[in-house]
Amino acid sequence: MGNKNSCCSYSSPQTSHRVIIPIEDGLQEGESSVNNLQHISERETDDGDADPSQDPMAKTIFMERSKAAIENGLIRRKSQHQIADLRPLKKSSSCSTIYLDDSTVSQPNLKNTVKCVALAIYYHIKNRDSERQIEIFDEKQHPLTRDGVNDEYDKHNPEHRQIYKFVRTLFNAAQLTAECAIITLVYLERLLTYAELDIAPSNWKRIVLGAILLASKVWDDQAVWNVDYCQILKDITVEDMNELERQFLELLQFNINVPSSVYAKYYFDLRTLAEANDLSFPSEPLSKDRAQKLEAMSRVMEDKYAAEALKNGFKKWSSLDNINTNGAGVRRSVAILS
Repeated sequence: MGNKNSCCSYSSPQTSHRVIIPIEDGLQEGESSVNNLQHISERETDDGDADPSQDPMAKTIFMERSKAAIENGLIRRKSQHQIADLRPLKKSSSCSTIYLDDSTVSQPNLKNTVKCVALAIYYHIKNRDSERQIEIFDEKQHPLTRDGVNDEYDKHNPEHRQIYKFVRTLFNAAQLTAECAIITLVYLERLLTYAELDIAPSNWKRIVLGAILLASKVWDDQAVWNVDYCQILKDITVEDMNELERQFLELLQFNINVPSSVYAKYYFDLRTLAEANDLSFPSEPLSKDRAQKLEAMSRVMEDKYAAEALKNGFKKWSSLDNINTNGAGVRRSVAILS
C-alpha cells in the first residue's frame, strides 16, 4: 500500500518533485511540547465516540451518512434477482476463462477509487447535519477562480459528477495514485471530526483541495509542491495554498498518521459503497501475460519458503505443503495456472 504501512511523519519536499501535466480549462514520550501544542504521544483517548480515522473498529462517517442509500441499494439488488434484469449479465469465471478484479487493497484501481471517494464526499455534503464553517475553506472568501462565485454558491448541493470531475482533474494533472485518494478521504473525515465542521456547498472544494495537498505530500514518494497546484488551478496563489495547508495541519493537530488497518477499512467501505450504488469495479479476463506474471510471483514465494525450510533444517525433498510458517501450522492450497 503505497510506500509505507503507516504515515507518521511530515517533512518538507525534497529537491526532486513530480512533473505536473498542464491543463487548460520528534519528541520522546513524557516530554512536553512547545507552544502548548500536544504531541501525538501525549494525547489521551477520548471516552466518547471513537475517531474513525484513527480507530479501525469505528464506522466511517461516510458509511453512516450513506446508510439509507446503501440499504436501499442492497435491497434493490436483492429484488432484482427475483425479476427479469435487463442489465448485462455479470461476468463469471469458467473452466476456459478466468475473470479478475484488478483492484486490490494494495493496488486499487485509480478511476474507480476516485469515483468512490467522490461519492463518499457527495453523501457527506448531502446528508450533513449542520452548517458549521471555517473561514479558510469558504470559497467566497478564498475563491479558486478569478471570477469568484455567484450569490447562490452555498445554496445547491453539487452532484456526484461535479465532485468527481474536480477530484479527477487534480489527480490526473498531478499524477496522483489511488492510494492517495483513500488517504484524502481519511484526512477529510479527520478534519470534520477534529475541527467539528461540516463539508457543504460553500467549502467542499477547498476542503478537498487541502486534503489532497496533504495526502500527496505524506503518501507519495515524490511530493507535489504547492506551486505546482498553481499550475493546475491558474488563479490561486502560492500564499493561499501555503495558508490552506498550514491551517489544515493545525486543525488536524498535526496528526497525519494513518494506520494500515484504518486504510484497509476505508478501502473496503468504499467498495461496499460502490456496490450499493452500482459502481462496480471492472473484471477483466486473465490474459496470458498476466498469468505469467502471477506464476512468476508464486515461484518467488515458493523459492522463499523453500529457502526458509532448508535454513530451518527441513530435508531438501520435503513437500512444501508440510512446511509450517512461523509455527502456525498454516497449510497453503496449490494454485495451478494452465
